Amino acid sequence: MSGDTFMVNITRSSDLALVGATGGAWVAPVGTTAPADPRNQPASPWEPLGAISDDGLTYGFDEDSQEFTPWGLTSPFRTQITKSVRTFGLTVWETSRVAVQSLQYRLDAADLVPDGDGLTKYAETASPVPDRRAFWFLVIDGDAYKGFYVPQGEINDRSDVTFKQDEMSGYEWTITTYPDESGNTVYHVDKIPVTPAYSGS
Repeated sequence: MSGDTFMVNITRSSDLALVGATGGAWVAPVGTTAPADPRNQPASPWEPLGAISDDGLTYGFDEDSQEFTPWGLTSPFRTQITKSVRTFGLTVWETSRVAVQSLQYRLDAADLVPDGDGLTKYAETASPVPDRRAFWFLVIDGDAYKGFYVPQGEINDRSDVTFKQDEMSGYEWTITTYPDESGNTVYHVDKIPVTPAYSGS
């Protein structure tokens, strides 16, 4: 009938939305297991990376695919994923922290122990070798926790470092993830609100 009025109820739940209010990052040797619960403090050999810039954490997806279109059609009838890479991006501000320096310069923590005069001496090689580590990233929004465990990751992009009076010096990194023995690159361990059952109203 022309006089009928229809109303669709749009389902929304603000507690299922996430704001990256705060969080942190930790590093450990490859082979270190992930924290079992994102609400627990990571224990040794996990080492904190300290303060992260207010740009927070970026979880990147880099994927390519190949489309196959049969002769006589204009739309593909199959798509094959040819590249699927996960990255994490962040800027660490505590550039004097040993774990941070170790990552920035691809050095063992033992190489950064000060001598008897309190001086730390090291050199940057012209021929760096792969430096894979395990990473744990955590995003917190109130009672919501999202944990990302990277069993094998490596910094593959380092931005320039600026030393300036009105700017915080930081190390801006892009960390590429690599598959472990099970073929996985990132493991998720979350404590988030339960999605309510949808009743259609």
